[in-house]
Amino acid sequence: MEADGDTVRVWLVERTYSDDEQNLIILTYATTDGERYFRKERALTSFSDVRDTTAAVDADPENLGRVDDADSQAQYAAEATRMAEAHDPDDVI
Repeated sequence: MEADGDTVRVWLVERTYSDDEQNLIILTYATTDGERYFRKERALTSFSDVRDTTAAVDADPENLGRVDDADSQAQYAAEATRMAEAHDPDDVI
C-alpha cells in the first residue's frame, strides 16, 4: 500500500453499473494488498460530460473501507497488483 502521508494510492479493480439508478457508474479502487477499498460514484449525465477514469487515485485514508470477505480481498489484491504493474497511475482506463 503506497502512501504519501496524507493519502493512500488505490488502483481500479471494478467498474459496475448501479441497479438502483440509471446512468450511475460505481468505480471501486483498492490497495494492492486488497485490504482496503475506495468507491466513487459517477453519474453519466450526457455524452458531452465525459470524465476520464484513471488507473489509480490517491484517497484520504478516512475514506477507505475495509474488505472483510477473504474472496473479495484476494480478488481486489490480484486486480490492484495487475493494474499497478501494467499502468501508470494517471493512465486513462
